[in-house]
Amino acid sequence: MERLTDLPNIGPKLAENLENIGVTTPEQFRALGAGEAFLRVRAQVDPTACLHQLEALAGAAEGIKKRVCCPQRIK
Repeated sequence: MERLTDLPNIGPKLAENLENIGVTTPEQFRALGAGEAFLRVRAQVDPTACLHQLEALAGAAEGIKKRVCCPQRIK
């Protein structure tokens, strides 16, 4: 069984936020969707959640690691 932290971009804090809204598995997260998960986290757990969290969740849902720097700087 996968854990939330096995998904790209999901660290311990974001996993905790997801668990606090009742999402405990990657399957539940994928079924809910990144946008809805973000809205619930923001409404129920962390009203300061920003677009960076939404981007991280969107990448996790698609299996894409969020880049830390601009692609132009990657060599």
